[in-house]
Amino acid sequence: MNKLIPTQQTREGNLLVSGRDLHEFLEVGTRYDIWFNRMKKYGFVENIDFLLVVQKRSTNNPKNPFTDITDHHIKISMAKEIAMLQRNKKGKEARSYFLELERKWNSPEMVMKRAMDYLNDQVDKLQTSNLLLEQQVNELKPKATYYDMVLQNKSLLSVSKIAKDYGMSAMKLNKLLHELGVQYKQGDIWLLYAKHQDKGYTQTHTHVIDADKSKVQTKWTQKGRLFIYELLKQQGFLPLIEREEYAS
Repeated sequence: MNKLIPTQQTREGNLLVSGRDLHEFLEVGTRYDIWFNRMKKYGFVENIDFLLVVQKRSTNNPKNPFTDITDHHIKISMAKEIAMLQRNKKGKEARSYFLELERKWNSPEMVMKRAMDYLNDQVDKLQTSNLLLEQQVNELKPKATYYDMVLQNKSLLSVSKIAKDYGMSAMKLNKLLHELGVQYKQGDIWLLYAKHQDKGYTQTHTHVIDADKSKVQTKWTQKGRLFIYELLKQQGFLPLIEREEYAS
C-alpha cells in the first residue's frame, strides 16, 4: 500500500501522524482548528491520544516574517477513529491504510526490530556513559596519584628533590619560582617573599659545619610541595608521574 499519510515513530514506540496531514487527506472543508476541536469532543485526551505541536511557518509579511501554526501529533488508534467518523470514501480509505499500518507495526518482525533498535540505543548510551566516566577517572587520576604520593611523605624536602619530580634541575626550579614571585635570593640562600612566609611552605635550619662555619638550609614541607604543584600546573608544568599517566 502506498504511504498515503506520513508517519513518525516516537522513542516510546508510538506511531504518530500529523493532524493537519490527516485533515488535508480527508479533504475536510472546515478550517483545521475548528475541525480538530470538534474531533476532540469524541473523547480524545491531550498527551494520551495526541500531542499539541506549535510550529513556525514563514509568511510574506516583512513585519511578521514568521507565524505560529498549531498542529497535533496523533496516535494511529485516534487517527483510525477519526477516519471512521468522516463516513465517506476518503475516511474509509484512510481507515484501511491505518489498519494496514497497525498490522505491519505489530508484526513479530517489526516488534523484534523495535526491540533491537531500543537495545542498540541503550548499549550506545551505556558505552558513551562508560567512556565519559573513564575520561573523568583518568582526568582525576594523575592529580590523585601525585597527591597520594605527597601526602604519604611527611619529611622535609630539598628543592633538588622537588625539582626531580619535574625532571628539572634545582637551579631551574629556583629560577622559575623566583620568576613566579614566590622567592628571592639573599646571598647564597633562597627566601620566600613575605606573602608566602607564614603559610607553612618551608622550614629553615642552620647546619653547623665547624666552630667557625655554618650553612643555612631551606627545605620545603609537603604543604609547600603541593603549593608548588598547583602553581606550576597553572603554568603548564606537570610532574613526571602525571606526564606518564597522560601519555599512557
